[in-house]
Amino acid sequence: MPFEWMVAIRFLREGRFQTLLIVTGVGVGVGVIVFLSALINGLQASLIERTLGTQAHVVVRLPDELPRALLDASDATIVSQRIRPAQRPRSIAGWQQAQAAIDLLPDVVASAPTVAGSAFALRGTASRSVAVRGVDPSRYLRIVRIEKYLTAGAFHLTGAEAVIGVELARDLGATIGDKVRLVAAEGRGGAFTVTGVFDLGNKDLNQRWVFVSLRSAQTMFDLQGGVSTIDLTVTRLFGAEDVAQRIHERIGLEADSWMKLNSQLLIGLNSQNASSYMIQTFVIVAVAFGIASVLAVSVVQKSREIGILRATGTRRRQILRIFLIEGGLVGLAGSLLGIAIGAGLAFFFARLARNPDGSATFPVDLNLLLFARSALIATVVGLVSAALPARRAARLDPVEVIRYG
Repeated sequence: MPFEWMVAIRFLREGRFQTLLIVTGVGVGVGVIVFLSALINGLQASLIERTLGTQAHVVVRLPDELPRALLDASDATIVSQRIRPAQRPRSIAGWQQAQAAIDLLPDVVASAPTVAGSAFALRGTASRSVAVRGVDPSRYLRIVRIEKYLTAGAFHLTGAEAVIGVELARDLGATIGDKVRLVAAEGRGGAFTVTGVFDLGNKDLNQRWVFVSLRSAQTMFDLQGGVSTIDLTVTRLFGAEDVAQRIHERIGLEADSWMKLNSQLLIGLNSQNASSYMIQTFVIVAVAFGIASVLAVSVVQKSREIGILRATGTRRRQILRIFLIEGGLVGLAGSLLGIAIGAGLAFFFARLARNPDGSATFPVDLNLLLFARSALIATVVGLVSAALPARRAARLDPVEVIRYG
């Protein structure tokens, strides 16, 4: 064992009580960091899954139709008055080429052409306004995993087949195998067989969303061979807005990211992150002062030993390394204890309360990256905190400390 390591370990052993106290203090601090990070990351992942699990990360579409000038009876333009036309389903020109160009972007995982429009769902005397989404199931399932939300049937869309939400099925009194008539503008539509029922955990979506095949939606909304939107998933969830900007610059189409469509959710997530980082910063500062104060006291207590070491030929650089090693060892040992404390608290907290479906009310996200990051932070803080006491120890005059203690 190297000389510096041997002396550092011996110093820590001689002050067992002090060492135990500071390692425990570091452990509690690291435990708070691990627990807090796991809790906030778990809550964010659950919130994102519940909110974004049913929508694309980026939606590419045509720009909205611009307001037009209102004309009077003599066809003279009344410049002061403008009206916005109704936004009807329109096809993206050359959407196949646009989709191919989008797929080449490095951060795009999958894309799916869709046709979206409003219609009425009719069955018997019941009538409901719905949002029809025409999709290619094989491609759309890479965007939204609808099969995870199915309560009956399958996500099967061939010919005149439809998948509807549980609230709409209840309103229409429809179940698997029943016929539902979908009617869009100008009476286009037809009868569709219900092949699946989903529950997205959102009453409005469960009442309004109806999935049909892409070809059926094209016919219903008079978009033969066309699509109204291209839905995307991206590699980095919080990089969706950058992808949307690149698509707009390169292709000229409008691209709305989830970050733009869910601005309040993004503000909430950023606020959670900011509060977490602030708490962790204060904990790290408290741990650093604790380690520094204990090592400063150790320098005073061990000043005679340090003087003897210097008198017997130990160099200043070696003395400096001894106390840096002490700080690093305290930080590392405290981090291991803290990881155990934080993980235990996280598991206990996750099992403390349960939702009606059996899932954790407060989900936690524990992973090796979190453990490694916490251990690295504690070890680095230990080394940095030991820097000033180590420099003070290295500068001690051996003659004075041996003579005066």
